[in-house]
Amino acid sequence: MNSSMALGGKLAARKITPPGPGLAWHLRNRTRLSYLYGWLFNWLAKKFTRLTGIPTLTAELAVRLFKRDGSIVDYGVVSYRVVTNAGVAFIVDDFDPSAATDISTLKYHGCGTGTTAEAVGDTALVTESTTALNPDSTRPTGTATQPSANIYTSTATVVFDAPAAITEHGIFSQAATGGGTLLDRSVFSAINVVSGDSIQFAYSLTVSAGG
Repeated sequence: MNSSMALGGKLAARKITPPGPGLAWHLRNRTRLSYLYGWLFNWLAKKFTRLTGIPTLTAELAVRLFKRDGSIVDYGVVSYRVVTNAGVAFIVDDFDPSAATDISTLKYHGCGTGTTAEAVGDTALVTESTTALNPDSTRPTGTATQPSANIYTSTATVVFDAPAAITEHGIFSQAATGGGTLLDRSVFSAINVVSGDSIQFAYSLTVSAGG
């Protein structure tokens, strides 16, 4: 007696995207002049580079909130501002063998509660968080990736052990709060955290070469 058995199966995959903060938050954030100018000039800078071949630096900051109950809120890109004068000088100094700078140290993520609009002359956050962080007064170290050859992305997660309304972020050259060179400062509408929450910041710097 002969018999046969056929095996078959099916696999389906579905991408699960965490929910966002809601329309009201996005409207508050995206109607800020700082956000609108940043989005517009970021887009124009890339078009300008393609047209003229003149290099430009543009940046953006994306945020995810990890709540202590395990839920995730994806805020998306919250800011397109602003590479600072101090940050540009730090990068240029790294080309000088006599200067004691190293752009690979621009990887520490600070955050705070200041709401003053970003400016190229900024050298620090307005009100950097210290004791609300876990550990206190320590900026987490970002993990570097390159989504493409001309984009540097640094991603870090800030853990909180006290309530705070986070409204600003910066990339610095040192881990300890209150010092270091500020490469970029971003301001956004308040993201409220409590003890046990954490925020993942993903900062991307794009160097466009034209062509």
